[in-house]
Amino acid sequence: MKIDKDIPLLNRILYEDNHIIAIDKLPGEIVQGDKTGDECLVDSVKALIKERDKKPGNVYLGLPHRLDRPTSGVVLFAKTDKALSRLSVMFNSGDVHKTYLALMDSNKTQDGEVLSEGELCDYLYRNSRLNKTFVVDKNHNGAKKAVLKYKFLHATINYYLYEIGLLTGRHHQIRSQFASRGIHIKGDIKYGAKRTNPDGSISLNAKCIEFAHPVSKEVLRISSRFEL
Repeated sequence: MKIDKDIPLLNRILYEDNHIIAIDKLPGEIVQGDKTGDECLVDSVKALIKERDKKPGNVYLGLPHRLDRPTSGVVLFAKTDKALSRLSVMFNSGDVHKTYLALMDSNKTQDGEVLSEGELCDYLYRNSRLNKTFVVDKNHNGAKKAVLKYKFLHATINYYLYEIGLLTGRHHQIRSQFASRGIHIKGDIKYGAKRTNPDGSISLNAKCIEFAHPVSKEVLRISSRFEL
């Protein structure tokens, strides 16, 4: 479905049981509180559970991963400390498989190479002051290896849709790796796109996560309902 910022949070629950809850995040929402002071998804989900389930005390909600503010898609929360501990290990070890969809402004690098299907491997450095990540030499101080797989799906009149599988989970990984090759996500002016999207989003959607349930071990595949 098309992204509508008026969709109630209750209608954006993708999966829930006693241990975890997955939400379809809207672009522009922050997952965790930051210096802006804007309401964050963690607090919104806590409030929803407290009211819906008539909980008298504080609601526990752990956050094993994050999404960038301008992106949309699946965010997973833990409802118990045990689930959070296990999910955090799984995310850090690469046992959670993350698939994204992205609309790009080109399918060719600045060197003229057409990216149809393959793998990108770089070393990334995060500049915290700029809140931006750069592709650097592997010997650069603080550099971390970043790997993703990509597959071109189809083109529209002006843009190119890619499916991307993250093999590592670095800060702004997809945005920085493609931008370093002269390919930019629609709306992502921070990384070189020519114009913004009207709502300030970037056309990047965390489409699917697949993982073993932290308690039952059942393999779950949770997908965003949003379209780019």
